[in-house]
Amino acid sequence: MKTGLAVIALLFLMTGCTGVPKGIEPVTGFDQQRYLGTWYEIARLDHSFEEGLSQVTAEYSLNNDGSIKVVNRGYNAEAGEWKEAEGRAVFVGDSNVGHLKVSFFGPFYASYVVFELDDQYTTAYITGYDRDYLWLMSRTPEVSDEVLDAFKERAEAEGFELGELIVVEQASIQ
Repeated sequence: MKTGLAVIALLFLMTGCTGVPKGIEPVTGFDQQRYLGTWYEIARLDHSFEEGLSQVTAEYSLNNDGSIKVVNRGYNAEAGEWKEAEGRAVFVGDSNVGHLKVSFFGPFYASYVVFELDDQYTTAYITGYDRDYLWLMSRTPEVSDEVLDAFKERAEAEGFELGELIVVEQASIQ
């Protein structure tokens, strides 16, 4: 009995973070091929895994097994060094729905929910399994004030708390 409960608990932990926040709808008509490539982080709600990082990018490419290779990279000015994390993403359901799960740590996955994506695939709004996670990503290192304002307006309308929102610096450091 205890073993059965432990297995159920472990399965819950391994899958419990792959849901979608209540009221958020992932985009449909998602085209994986168009999404691949480099994205620049414009704004985020900060978390320990990105704390102090600027010039953050995410690079998406296909793995041989059909999953998506994820390489997140950012500059830590305090340490004077680049930080990089490599992960793997797979679709939770249909590949035309912007709901994936990504893992940077073995069998442990977390939601990656694209809830806004413009027709040209130049900006994307992303959240995790709850409203503590939020990103504005762009194909360019900078966006107009109008794009940033539209992101903030939509995020607030969707119930995100933006008091701790960070607009990421993209200054050129090689």
